[in-house]
Amino acid sequence: MPLSRKVARFNERVTNHVTRPFVPHLPGFGLVVHTGRKSGRAYRTPVNVFVRDGRFVLALTYGRQAEWVKNVLASGGCELVTRGRHHRLVDPEIVHDDDLASIPPAARPILRRIGVTDVLLLRDS
Repeated sequence: MPLSRKVARFNERVTNHVTRPFVPHLPGFGLVVHTGRKSGRAYRTPVNVFVRDGRFVLALTYGRQAEWVKNVLASGGCELVTRGRHHRLVDPEIVHDDDLASIPPAARPILRRIGVTDVLLLRDS
């Protein structure tokens, strides 16, 4: 089971604000810029991101029901800032990946420990 809603709320209110300035520059991390489905407001959400077979792989650490995931799916894509570069991503697809084969081997133990089994695949437009 992915991280709990309680942890998500804490990260939303505290951790994300602290990490947001440097997350777009660190390997394995990125900032998803997406628009709220209901509010129309712009959001910036820190994520774990990797590249595999020419697609971006975002680990769904809070599961497929996270609001940012729903927003990306509803709009058909998002902006991603990773390693200091901006990407326009399209064609979001959630994939169940029990083995985390789409994640680099070094990151798998951490993501397994927190119960990640789903990833979001997107391609650069």
